[in-house]
Amino acid sequence: MSDAYVREDLAVAAGGINASAPVLLDWAAAVAAEAAPDDVYRNKEGRKTLRFRLGRQSYFLKLHSGVGWGEIFKNLLQGRLPVLGASNEYRAVQALRQINVDTLSVAAYAREGLNPAKQRSLIVTEDLVGTVSLEDYCRDWALEPPPLSYRLKLIHKLADSAGRMHRAGINHRDFYICHFHLDETTLGNRRPTCYLIDLHRAQIRARTPRRWQVKDLAGLYFSAMDCGLSRRDLLRFMAHYTEGGLRRALQHDRGLWRDVAERAGRLYRREHDREPPVPDQ
Repeated sequence: MSDAYVREDLAVAAGGINASAPVLLDWAAAVAAEAAPDDVYRNKEGRKTLRFRLGRQSYFLKLHSGVGWGEIFKNLLQGRLPVLGASNEYRAVQALRQINVDTLSVAAYAREGLNPAKQRSLIVTEDLVGTVSLEDYCRDWALEPPPLSYRLKLIHKLADSAGRMHRAGINHRDFYICHFHLDETTLGNRRPTCYLIDLHRAQIRARTPRRWQVKDLAGLYFSAMDCGLSRRDLLRFMAHYTEGGLRRALQHDRGLWRDVAERAGRLYRREHDREPPVPDQ
């Protein structure tokens, strides 16, 4: 079984490659083999992630060569679904774009093979040049708060992205602020652009199960706990995430947010070996 896609501009820049899985996979293997060490971000467990350039455009390539049965069984025994290839990320990008959540732009994708342990696949996405991760952007917020308008816009943006994603049956599984990349030049707009990335572990269903909803939201909260959040910031997020606004969040969804806070607190204590900061009023 195989399927493939290549965007016209990438196909031309790469010398006229076509949307054939074997052709794209051979081309990607050659690109990966020629990558400089500084351009390789990951190379283990059957996946190599690297940055490369064609002409004036910079891209990221994730090349999956098969995880092997050992890795599959290890994940299953740990109660985790193994990531077998690039298909997950490709489908998640398409699903997010359909619901107007800022995310990656796919330039190529290919998958080949029926054996899940040996399946080869790839995804090429445009490099988000000129963006900054929210982890870096918000790092000094506790000591140097941003303009209030920027703060409000980003809280609303993340709440809107999370709400759209979960209502569409998508959960991220690594939902931290480091996986949102902000285009700072758009902060003057009513809705800034903030891309959600690292979707290789995302799951898509008809409806997001509550436990995965809690996991995503707790991960996001945990990763933002040192950003000087106030209680009002948390209420703003809840109000914009929840269809029906703050009243529904505090009444009908009260148990959800209690579980999110408890799980985020456990994550923080495990990571930092201390109690999480208490939000200001």
